[in-house]
Amino acid sequence: MRVRSGRTVRDLRRENRTAVLQRLYFDGPLSRFSLGPATGLSSGSISNVVAELVAEGLVEEAGSVDSAGGRPRTLLRVSQHSACMIGVDIGETRVRVELFDLALTELARVEMPLTANGPRRVDRYDVSVVVGHVRDGVEQVVRQAGVDPARLLGVGVGVPGIVARTPEDGAVVHGQTIGWNAVPLERLLRDSARLPPSVPYFIDNGAKTLGQAEMWFGAGRGAHNAVVVLFGSGVGACVVTDDLRSGRAVEWGHLTVRVRGRRCRCGALGCLEAYAGAEALLERWAEAGGRPPAGADEEAALTAMLAAAYPDPGAGPGAEPDATALAVLEETAEYLGAGFSDLINLFQPERILVGGWAGLQLGARFLDSVRAYATSYALSHPATRVRVELGTLGPDAVTVGAAILPLADFFARGGRRGRPDTEEPAPAWQAALRQRTAP
Repeated sequence: MRVRSGRTVRDLRRENRTAVLQRLYFDGPLSRFSLGPATGLSSGSISNVVAELVAEGLVEEAGSVDSAGGRPRTLLRVSQHSACMIGVDIGETRVRVELFDLALTELARVEMPLTANGPRRVDRYDVSVVVGHVRDGVEQVVRQAGVDPARLLGVGVGVPGIVARTPEDGAVVHGQTIGWNAVPLERLLRDSARLPPSVPYFIDNGAKTLGQAEMWFGAGRGAHNAVVVLFGSGVGACVVTDDLRSGRAVEWGHLTVRVRGRRCRCGALGCLEAYAGAEALLERWAEAGGRPPAGADEEAALTAMLAAAYPDPGAGPGAEPDATALAVLEETAEYLGAGFSDLINLFQPERILVGGWAGLQLGARFLDSVRAYATSYALSHPATRVRVELGTLGPDAVTVGAAILPLADFFARGGRRGRPDTEEPAPAWQAALRQRTAP
């Protein structure tokens, strides 16, 4: 049955279920009485939806609260053990796989390093190796937690690069900086995984998954719009215009900050990533005469650089800052500030949030300098309205955001599992107009 707006009765029921689930998830426990004003639904609709969700095991009672002059009101919450989801971060240095319940409690975790086997660093991103890591990691976390794979809402995967979609292959990854040219990652994962066919995959840009996590649960909560920056070996960003909607990934790291400048991993000259990404930052330190620790991975090398530039005050009077490391870091702060000014001028966000393992390390040291440079380069009106802060979900937030992808889809479908229901027939006028325009 259809209603005048073009939505079906099924659509309205799904939207009602979505509204109740989201309010209970983000604001619960709540009583049926409180759900009315929180969702805008009538008491009858609330009763019907809650009865369905309780019967399905998605919602459970969580005690009671006194009411004004009446019987105590039963509190309701989403049952955290009713389902689970997997988040995968295909990062610059490792593949991380985590299994979560609905409350985002970590149930199991596996990490597998990505190492270069040949003369070029890009070799570590061999597609077959990465797919194998994801496949094995998913199997391991499911086995470790003793979870029935049928309980999975899906597997979310954060990747470096642009994600497009085709009817044949699903998500296709264009990761120029890692040598991926139209990699049909979703099809490859489906073909290699040993999960039930009903378990969907959700693949998106890693900065976008980080943005989703910070807006839902971190430093972005309450903001109407924000830019979330992912800062690791390279840099990326996600523009979010609503805390409950998915953001839009932008290739911020490949804005030109210096004409005919350093060559970036993408092959172009003068990209921000060629100056501000952790990989480029360490290269610049070495070129300036610094001594990154031999054999250390990027995270350890960046920690050493920061320790050299900003020695521990308790180390004694002889612990002088390494002038070379300090100069490179101060220059990097200016490049980042210039990059932030572009984000401010283009999107005029309420907040810019810095995350990623490198962003959190660097931001703790010189975020004040980055803010000052950003303000000096940006237009004054939007610059005075933006807050530049560190993310609050830690260096592993990409996996949290990736796990949110199947959770968000679950909510959008009103808590229904599996594939979407078969669509109802289109109204007669649509068929008539298609016949008029048919060749």
